[in-house]
Amino acid sequence: KKRGNLFILTLTGNNEHRLNPTLISSIRSSLSQIKSQFLISKTPSVLITTAHGRFFSNGYDLSYANSSPNPTITKQNMDYQLQALIYDLISFPMPTIAAVNGHASAAGCILAMAHDYILMRRDRGYLYMSEVDIGLVIPPWFMAILRCKISGWKGRRRVVLMAEKVTAEKGMNEIGVVDQVFDGVQGTIDGAMKLGEVLVNRNWDGIVYSEIRKGLFKQVLDLIVKNDDDYGGNLRHVHGIRPRL
Repeated sequence: KKRGNLFILTLTGNNEHRLNPTLISSIRSSLSQIKSQFLISKTPSVLITTAHGRFFSNGYDLSYANSSPNPTITKQNMDYQLQALIYDLISFPMPTIAAVNGHASAAGCILAMAHDYILMRRDRGYLYMSEVDIGLVIPPWFMAILRCKISGWKGRRRVVLMAEKVTAEKGMNEIGVVDQVFDGVQGTIDGAMKLGEVLVNRNWDGIVYSEIRKGLFKQVLDLIVKNDDDYGGNLRHVHGIRPRL
């Protein structure tokens, strides 16, 4: 939905919003449409991403991958496709806000952290890097995002090596990764819209903003481009990564 100069992207339905090729493709398609509108109007705008239900996103759709003929290849391709989505967000020509309505776990936590601002509801939900609990190694490009967003060894240790379920208050006051906290889902969305209006009124050039953000996330982008090269793709164009099938 578009409200003034705010684009509100909502993951609909009351499921866990697990990241599979269908959902990732749908999000990327929406971002592409928003970007096209911006490039035509050149009007300062802001993207707000949120979701319905108890989950912002509960990570990769492992049930989908495990039911495929080759789960290992399917998981690799899901990871590759998420990299394309994160590349889209890092290079997106406007400020981005994640209005986290509920739990954001593993890859879902990374999706939230790829936004410029994280806003959370006080009463429910957490940021949770679950990999050490479930016996999975965190990919290097995930780690690069975590290093960009969490300053200090103690905070990273809590998130990555202790798999702490970081509530809104802890995320803001202790870890430093959450920007604002609100009561309830609607309060969080309203807060995101208020912040969005503040950012719109700064009247920034979206292309300049994007280039500066890409500089901050250079290590992340370098890893994504390297992975793209390893897969024989092409990340030298604005369209993003071309998934390997």
